[in-house]
Amino acid sequence: MSVRVVSADRLDEPSPERDYLHVQVHSAPDDDTVTLATIQRYVDRGGDVDATGTTWRVRTLVEAQPMSADEAMGFATRYAERKHIPLVVADND
Repeated sequence: MSVRVVSADRLDEPSPERDYLHVQVHSAPDDDTVTLATIQRYVDRGGDVDATGTTWRVRTLVEAQPMSADEAMGFATRYAERKHIPLVVADND
C-alpha cells in the first residue's frame, strides 16, 4: 500500500480522507535541543456527531515523546502502511 505524505501548510482545508495520521514535531519548551513528537490518528465516523459536535474521533498514538522529525515520520509511515491508512500529514514547528 502506498502512503501519501503531505505538509500541513499545503492543506487549504481539512483532509478529504476519512482516516489519516497527523504528525506534529516541535522543540521542547524547556530545552530547544530536544524535539518532541505527537502523532494522532483522525477517523471520520461518517456522520455520527459526538457531544462536542464533531464527527471525528482522534486517537493519540504518541504524545510529546522525544524523537526527531525523521523518526516520527518513519514511525507514522510504517504505522499507516500496516493499518492501511492512505495519508500522513506532517506539521513541523
